Amino acid sequence: MDWKKELKPLIAIVSIFLLFFFLPVESTRFNNAIMESLHLAKWYAQEHVLLCLIPAFFIAGAIAVFISQNSVMKYLGAKANKILAYGVASISGSILAVCSCTVLPLFAGIYKMGAGLGPATAFLYSGPGINVLAIILTARILGFELGVARVIGSVIFSVAIGLIMYFIYRREEQEKATAQALMPEPEVARPLWQNALFFAVMIAILVFANWGNPQTDAGFFAIIFESKWLITSVFAVVFAFMLPNFIKSRDESNEWLSSTWGFAKQIMPLLLFGVLIAGLLLGRPGHEGLIPSEWITMFVGDNSLLSNFFASVTGSFMYFATLTEVPILQGLIGNGMEKGPALALLLAGPALSLPNMLVIRSIMGTQKTIVFVSLVVTMATIAGFIYGNLF
Repeated sequence: MDWKKELKPLIAIVSIFLLFFFLPVESTRFNNAIMESLHLAKWYAQEHVLLCLIPAFFIAGAIAVFISQNSVMKYLGAKANKILAYGVASISGSILAVCSCTVLPLFAGIYKMGAGLGPATAFLYSGPGINVLAIILTARILGFELGVARVIGSVIFSVAIGLIMYFIYRREEQEKATAQALMPEPEVARPLWQNALFFAVMIAILVFANWGNPQTDAGFFAIIFESKWLITSVFAVVFAFMLPNFIKSRDESNEWLSSTWGFAKQIMPLLLFGVLIAGLLLGRPGHEGLIPSEWITMFVGDNSLLSNFFASVTGSFMYFATLTEVPILQGLIGNGMEKGPALALLLAGPALSLPNMLVIRSIMGTQKTIVFVSLVVTMATIAGFIYGNLF
């Protein structure tokens, strides 16, 4: 018998045996954590799959099929004008205003179509990070200073992370740019305005169907929230009328469905696994997992570098649905969390989560994922430390 070959299966079997042998099923905290994991997965399935992920998968599939690779490379490619590329990536993210998981299919779509690593990661951060409604809610509930610090930090982070990612992998990006320059001009199946209108309507359905509650009865965002389903229905009717004239053939329709299914098949299992683990360790807002909430509060009670780092790391592994970070921070600040760690969590938390990291790794590899996550955590730590000690 070749024991070297059989070593991995042996280690796997022994590890699984030891896991179940020492499983603390008699522990109340462990049992509660299991239930929290399932509750979070159920909540995620009810609140995010139908309204967030499925539309996002269809948009990502449409990007892969209906948007020419040349168009993506023109505005976001490795050879594109840097000001234009990072401007488009940041603005696109802020308009979408989605959570860290919903942005993943869209990121996968533009990255696989040839977008440069820098603009693609700028888009990946800006989607959940530069959320206009969340920033306004932050300023209103957590204070004007924190709201301003969040918007400044998010915009700077989006561009800086993209530029640093490009610089680290510049040789690879230059090779990509050279290869893209040799690609022939594709045939244009539809005019630009028709593509733009088609995607604008789909994005509008995604945005308004997931419009968050602004926690107020007055103002523009409150009016939109009250009318969100009417607005979504209008765009859905427009989309239904546009679809027969947009799809050119049955083959194109099948290709769109196939591309959409490909993204769903790649991303959904990883998201589900990540949500279950996040719920097991950290629980839901207001409920505890294996890690007691007192530990988190205890480690973020001052503006030291360690407290800001702890807030950044904790936030990067937690899952925040759109706008939920604000009431969570409100509770943590009420329990003694300082301003610096609060900002650090706001800058790292919405843009990252454990499910998000697992999917990013499947799209751009382990090394690039580690670099991206490290940049977000490091920059959030430094920003929180500076803010906490200045204000």
